[in-house]
Amino acid sequence: MEFTVHNQVLLAVFVIAAIMGAVANKTNFCTMGAVSDWINIGDTGRMRAWVFAMAVALTGVIALEGAGIVNLSAETFPPYRTANFAWLRYLLGGLMFGVGMTLASGCGNKTLVRVGSGNLKSLTALAIAMMGSYLMLWTPFYEKAFHPWISATAINLAQHGVPTQEVGSIISGMFGLAPSRVLNFVVAALVAAGMYAFVFRSTDFRGNFDNILGGAVIGLAVVAGWYLTGGALGQAWKEYADMATEVPSRVQVQSYTFISPMGDSVRYLLNPTNMSLVNFGVMALAGVIVGSFIYALATRSFRVEWFASFKDFVNHAVGGVLMGVGGVLSMGCTVGQAITGVSTLAIGSILTFLAIVIGSAGTMKYQYRKMTQEA
Repeated sequence: MEFTVHNQVLLAVFVIAAIMGAVANKTNFCTMGAVSDWINIGDTGRMRAWVFAMAVALTGVIALEGAGIVNLSAETFPPYRTANFAWLRYLLGGLMFGVGMTLASGCGNKTLVRVGSGNLKSLTALAIAMMGSYLMLWTPFYEKAFHPWISATAINLAQHGVPTQEVGSIISGMFGLAPSRVLNFVVAALVAAGMYAFVFRSTDFRGNFDNILGGAVIGLAVVAGWYLTGGALGQAWKEYADMATEVPSRVQVQSYTFISPMGDSVRYLLNPTNMSLVNFGVMALAGVIVGSFIYALATRSFRVEWFASFKDFVNHAVGGVLMGVGGVLSMGCTVGQAITGVSTLAIGSILTFLAIVIGSAGTMKYQYRKMTQEA
């Protein structure tokens, strides 16, 4: 069997994802945990690791676009910099995902990591989230339940002379300036510098190798995804797909995200002989699980864990639904929007990140208040 450029890309995606899974397991990189640490005990270590991943990814994008290797203002999956600013979609989807990941004890990436470590609670949440994602992506559910009123609230920035929702483009539009790549790079560099300043001002963070390693590896993995699909290999991949008898799924410029791949994985599992349905996201999802599994076996930390109670099951089930539906609605998760999306400096990605944090923090506050009242 010929080892095509398509196979090369998918193999590379899998290997990078496996490294992500192993490192996330080793360092306990967890975005839901980041919010929990901050809200409950005032520890910002994992929150800084999350922001560090954003900064590393953003720096990589600045370098790749500055060198002319990729162009993320053109077509990407998801369309992060689209001029169609569906603000309600980002807000509502982000809030739903934030609530969901808290109920399910982990975001999309952490759920995959826990599945690899033997957590059957996370496996249940994953299965339910996969079905929710599939429902949104591959059935008429989104078109009937969300599209009519979501599309009515969207703002077409292009009608206001703003070609993309990148922060620099928004600033240009606000001051009546012509779109400028130079301004976009300057704004991106300033944002990245601010992120690094926030992260490394903490001596506790600087002294925690795991937080630095986790943020660095996740951020670099996002950069690698953009390079793979947007660079020379990505162009060859697209040319291969254009000539293929059976066109592979989602051959587009993209990087790591974990909610739409859940729906794509269900689509493939329903037709497992159709290898054209095995795409970037499916390989990324499988890679994180495998990487975490290998690390858990190597460190003898593999543990089977089941629900403590029926209430625990309900929380994970509801959380899975909200993650699957909300994650597709917001076009990404705490990695897909809040790291990969933020690396494009799209306003929608930043809005989603804030909505996820608010949804998660609010749920934690509610759970704590309810627990104290019952006590």
